[in-house]
Amino acid sequence: MKVAFATDDGSRVNAHFGQSPMFAVYNVTKNGGDLVELRRLPVVLNQDEAGKIESRLEAVGDCTLIFIMQIGASAAARVTRRKIMPVKVPFGSPIDEQVKRLVEMLQGKPPMWLAKVLRAEEEGTGEGEEADGTHG
Repeated sequence: MKVAFATDDGSRVNAHFGQSPMFAVYNVTKNGGDLVELRRLPVVLNQDEAGKIESRLEAVGDCTLIFIMQIGASAAARVTRRKIMPVKVPFGSPIDEQVKRLVEMLQGKPPMWLAKVLRAEEEGTGEGEEADGTHG
């Protein structure tokens, strides 16, 4: 599954969804995680909130999970409607550690929130609930 991380440096989760200058996108399986690409967002002057959310949704539209520091309520609703689950993690969390935790969860018995996402992905549908990232 593809997983996005809101980041400003490509190595730590250190950005709010609506202000993230880029997303590090990884392909994560039971066998490990690999960086697919760093998706930088173009700087648009005077962009309204809806435009910021929409451009970020387009950037992560093919992802199953998105790890962020924070996300506003309206953005969270739009993300989950796109069948992407937002996962809040502490500011500055190293992306490689989050990938490692995710791989370990996939190898073992995934927590209920992750099992639900994986089931939905297999069925081609999704159910969105916000996870706080403290499970596991």
